[in-house]
Amino acid sequence: MLKTGKEHLEGLRDGRTVYIGKEKIDDVTIHPAFKNAAQTVAGLYDIKHDPAHKDIMSFEEDGERYSMWFKRAKTKDDLRQRTAAHKKIADLSCGLFGRSPDHVSSFVTGMSTNPSAFDSDKYKFGDNLLAYYEHMRKNDIFATYAVLPPQAARDPEYYAKQNKEAPTLRVVREDDDGVVISGMKMLATSAVFCDEIWIGNLLPLAPSQVKESITCAVPCNAEGMSLWMRQPISLNAGNEFDAPLTWKYDETDVLVICDEVKVPWEKIFVMDDAVLARSVYIETPAHCYGNHQSNVRFWSKMQLILGLCSKVTQASGAAKIPAVAETVGRMAALEATISGMIHGQIEMAEEWPEGYTTYNRRVMYAALNWCTESHSQIVDVLRELCGGGILQMPANSYVMHDEQMREQFEKHFQTPQLEAIDRMKLFRLAWDFVGSEFAGRQQSYEKFYAGASFIVRNHSHREADWGYFDGIVDNFMSGYDVPEPR
Repeated sequence: MLKTGKEHLEGLRDGRTVYIGKEKIDDVTIHPAFKNAAQTVAGLYDIKHDPAHKDIMSFEEDGERYSMWFKRAKTKDDLRQRTAAHKKIADLSCGLFGRSPDHVSSFVTGMSTNPSAFDSDKYKFGDNLLAYYEHMRKNDIFATYAVLPPQAARDPEYYAKQNKEAPTLRVVREDDDGVVISGMKMLATSAVFCDEIWIGNLLPLAPSQVKESITCAVPCNAEGMSLWMRQPISLNAGNEFDAPLTWKYDETDVLVICDEVKVPWEKIFVMDDAVLARSVYIETPAHCYGNHQSNVRFWSKMQLILGLCSKVTQASGAAKIPAVAETVGRMAALEATISGMIHGQIEMAEEWPEGYTTYNRRVMYAALNWCTESHSQIVDVLRELCGGGILQMPANSYVMHDEQMREQFEKHFQTPQLEAIDRMKLFRLAWDFVGSEFAGRQQSYEKFYAGASFIVRNHSHREADWGYFDGIVDNFMSGYDVPEPR
């Protein structure tokens, strides 16, 4: 079933507990901090019902229609279809809405191609995972994940020595009908707009952290669960003209706190296994599917940046300067670079796991590393191309509502290339990308999207065929020996 935007918004009025500071939010679809982003999410659902995009955004199987990100790829064409859907949904937010409905869904879809990875000596949870995948695609579920412990809890030995209980989420009790969990998990981006939260462990656990290894799915309105918001950036936006990105793309970041939350056995996927809790992401295509989506999303963002580089240099007249044209040309080359890496993941696809085809993991992780390393420098180039133009505008567009001020504005802020109002509109957009609080959040988000840089590079280290690369050196050296004495 493909949900509509209206149906999804109605589902968000389900009694979930959301806090901004001490303020409890009763309805995220109408609260000023969330209502515009909620409409953005609704639009992501509605596009699937547009006849022009239906076959890009969804597929048919056994007489039912599902969102494309639930498609389990068996051919390169299947991968191309998935990528096209990711690109379409990313383009709707210019890549600025990171935790869109196709992200975590892709993780679960990848997991479903190898459910045996969830079977341990103690528990056989592979069937639970398959049932959850079916539940997600049949109900068009929008899930986020909370898969990191709070920073204060990443040294379990400290808490053991202090005889204190770490604040990270764990199983506190087992019952006949499920388990009870308590503690904190981060960072559930978009949780206020989601149906459910996947709770797990993307970072390695210590062998002693058995009870913290719980991996499960919990509805956002579960009794005992509360969602603690960071300060909403969207409240800074007085209107869409002055803050066009902040206005509708503040997807929110959330700390998930559970206080005796009950999880039924059928929604549990890993338990009492500190190693398996992380390996399920790597021993299945989950991590590859999900981060391919993030590569595609970054591509959409890169295209907006490239367009802004071109437009702001045209607006200032600097586009004709050879050095400026060279800089914009370099940005065009970078946009083509991420595009090539994304398409390369398909052309170099792996036949893995058995019966399925998966994006090339090495190329995917290379692209992930490129995005993490490059974002700050790319945005800084846009900042330099904007020059002081982004600072040389009135405080807001309301000057246009005063006849005398409007006359002065139109006279003094025009350039030979642009009328004053069009120039202000362009530079407001550029400012929201390079200088606003929204821009600052995007900067941190991209830098730590997949964890610290050493974590991202360790993925590439793990996937490299070191036997092959070492063999190149060994084979070369085998062609010559120590010379005879002279």
